[in-house]
Amino acid sequence: MPLKQYLLLMATGTIMCWVAWLFILFNISPEQAGWVGFIFFYASLFLGTVGIFSVTGLFLKKQSTNKDEIIFRQVKRTFKQGILFGIFIILSLILLQFNLLFWWNAILLALLYIVLEGAIVSGRKYNNRDYV
Repeated sequence: MPLKQYLLLMATGTIMCWVAWLFILFNISPEQAGWVGFIFFYASLFLGTVGIFSVTGLFLKKQSTNKDEIIFRQVKRTFKQGILFGIFIILSLILLQFNLLFWWNAILLALLYIVLEGAIVSGRKYNNRDYV
């Protein structure tokens, strides 16, 4: 798939997710919707966050890299980073919803995010065979 087509599909999907999230936010009552409403709320927010951070991250990496470097290597990495940041946002909001977001939880969540982000950026791959 060409990069232009990927960006177009990703941007279109991201816009659709944000429109769905705004629709849910303004038209669905949390008291009446129940758990299904919360699932749709968090799913559309997660997908919108993943899309916007993936596309923005890829655009920023494309601007900062050399023309000789292959940009397709960055697509997978920025998508993983977008997923990780989306999970971080959703977990924070779920903890906040249940009044469980305290400073120690936030610090642990942020440290977990930093460690996982570092593993993604470093690009190291570990096999269980290396430790035997």
